[in-house]
Amino acid sequence: MPRAVIFGAGHGSTYPGKDSSGYALAADAIRAASQDDAALVEHWDFDLGGLLFDGNPTCCIDTGDIPTTMHDNAGNRTRIETKTREVLALPAVPILLGGDDSVVIPFLAGFADHGPVWILQIDAHIDWRDEVHDERYGYSSPMRRASEMPHVAGMVQVGLRSVGSARLAEIEAARRYGSRFVTAREVHSQGVEAVLQHIPEGARVVVTLDCDGLDPGIMPGVAARTPGGLTYTQVIDLIAGLGRRARIAGFDLVELYPPADIDGLSALTAARLLVNAIGTIVRQV
Repeated sequence: MPRAVIFGAGHGSTYPGKDSSGYALAADAIRAASQDDAALVEHWDFDLGGLLFDGNPTCCIDTGDIPTTMHDNAGNRTRIETKTREVLALPAVPILLGGDDSVVIPFLAGFADHGPVWILQIDAHIDWRDEVHDERYGYSSPMRRASEMPHVAGMVQVGLRSVGSARLAEIEAARRYGSRFVTAREVHSQGVEAVLQHIPEGARVVVTLDCDGLDPGIMPGVAARTPGGLTYTQVIDLIAGLGRRARIAGFDLVELYPPADIDGLSALTAARLLVNAIGTIVRQV
């Protein structure tokens, strides 16, 4: 029985008049970037301090992409939530490769029978808009929708910086809910402990990793490049620290935008982040 199951979802809830087709290329770009290391799977990984699969190569499988169609918003949400529930029923840890941030909403909804869960969001933005263009399930709203899910016990949002779609109303709504904000500057000055201290010990945590949470110097392939983001080492230290403090119940990696990538750097970085997540998950008792 696999410990973790990877699946991709190219589309979630796309805004009217928007084209999300570039995000649908992300999962395969990450898979392609990982191929150079595929032959080295039994080699020592210095990020993990051991072999990727910890001596159990059948513990993680990739089931490919589920069928999604741009602007079939309700259908896409149903398919993503259903797949998430199927993986959790195995039981295994679901790992979703997006897709824009809208795929996160049905992914989190899939944990309804497996709560309570905390959310650790790595992102430049708080994603608390109630609706944009009359769409309540788009990429600006995942944390707002998560806050309405009874099985979500709390959330920590890390990597925040610069400006995005959030107005004062969204900041106040997130604070009223009890979301813990940790800016990128705080991580740079205080380390990842500034984040981990907000996660209850032993909690089950779903990690949602928006690629723009990282600095564009190492992750240029995003739609909203924002200087001052987290480093690769900070993010893998955060993943590893979370694995020691709590339990990763789910993981998604979203908002990689291959048309904006430079020499495949973003896809390579995303592939390495995925490796670190898998390595941490398979080491959980």
